[in-house]
Amino acid sequence: MRDVISKKNETIALPVKGMSCASCSARIEKKVGELDGVSLAKVNFAAEIATVEFDPKKISAEQFPDEIKKLGFEVPSVHETFYIEGMTCASCVSRVEKKLSSLSGVSDVKVNLAIEQASIEYLPALIGFERLKEALSSAGYHMRPIKLDKDLPSDEESRYLKVLATLKLKLFASGIVSILIMALSMLGQGMTLPLSLNLILFLLATPVQFYCGRQFYRGAINGIRHGYADMNTLIAVGTSAAYFYSTVATFFPAWIRIGDEKVDLYFDTSVMIIALVLLGRWMESGAKRSASNAIKKLMQLQPRTAKIERQGEELEVSISELIVGDRVWVRPGEQIPVDGKIFEGNSSIDESMLTGESVPLEKNVGDDVFGASINKTGFFKMKVTRLGQNTVFAKIIKLLEEAQGSKAPVQKLADKIAGIFVPSVIGLAVITFLFWLLFGK
Repeated sequence: MRDVISKKNETIALPVKGMSCASCSARIEKKVGELDGVSLAKVNFAAEIATVEFDPKKISAEQFPDEIKKLGFEVPSVHETFYIEGMTCASCVSRVEKKLSSLSGVSDVKVNLAIEQASIEYLPALIGFERLKEALSSAGYHMRPIKLDKDLPSDEESRYLKVLATLKLKLFASGIVSILIMALSMLGQGMTLPLSLNLILFLLATPVQFYCGRQFYRGAINGIRHGYADMNTLIAVGTSAAYFYSTVATFFPAWIRIGDEKVDLYFDTSVMIIALVLLGRWMESGAKRSASNAIKKLMQLQPRTAKIERQGEELEVSISELIVGDRVWVRPGEQIPVDGKIFEGNSSIDESMLTGESVPLEKNVGDDVFGASINKTGFFKMKVTRLGQNTVFAKIIKLLEEAQGSKAPVQKLADKIAGIFVPSVIGLAVITFLFWLLFGK
């Protein structure tokens, strides 16, 4: 991260890969040091770190990685995935990607609406999590890191269930009211009712408009506050136009009546739109749940603890406490905790979670075994060779997450269109209104 050296200069430390000798570090120092605005350039060959002191008014920190890469060296970036809260449609995806991609130090962004995650490639020396979070907060979204626990945290589970219960209630209420309003609109003219038909429709539609549709108003206001329009804006504007026009027609029909013409109401339009969109949100919520549960269930295949041999004693420790070279005991029926190599004993191991092959494989001394696979028959001892994100099982999970976050070319095109769709529709509506206001009879 950057540290201020003086009131004028700043310093930045960049990781550099690919240096083979001291002359490589000297070449980087010479090239970077010659740049206008750079007062000091030092490269630690052993630590593979390049430290640059510069004047931010004359040169930007983003130029240094490019200059180092031109010399044939690599400035490695970090690839991480974060949760993004507040996205509701494809235009949100386009907006989040555009906002993050515009930040200095971010090289690639892929956003998956279904699982509400963003896969970001960035240089930690130029930008960190707090800066990414701050940038999205200014656009009306919330970013948080993904916890690597295998079980969904209880607070997140309860939050999801609460949101889902509220969504179901709103969907049920709006659906029932939509059917009632549609039926009364078609059949109510010939029925004897205690109140006027228009007033009954108003009383039925109002709770749907402002309770069931509250989330659309909230999303639209949030978008306007941050300078953009999305599908929430479109839904709020469309349903409000139908609702408030019908309200005026109910209580002040003379304001809009022309001659003896009958004044039509559109309460059915507003409540039906809200009901249908809520139905889509409910179905989308189920799809998100299924997508996240698939990876969650896969992660649950890996055991939490391992039995190891230290100083001649058998101990049960958490997987996070293992180190490369630890001696692990695996008994029949147990899951193999991490990747390793058998040094004593033999067994048949079920590796179907990796290969899809249901027939167990015979393993002997010197053979590799993989975390989350199941020891079927024999007892053996193994030495730990890979841990954490380096295990085969962890790499499979990472590939699945990347596959879920990747987009087909047609989806990328749809996201671009969604980014301009809502403003275009609202713009056309305003133009149409002005045209008829000025030139219509």
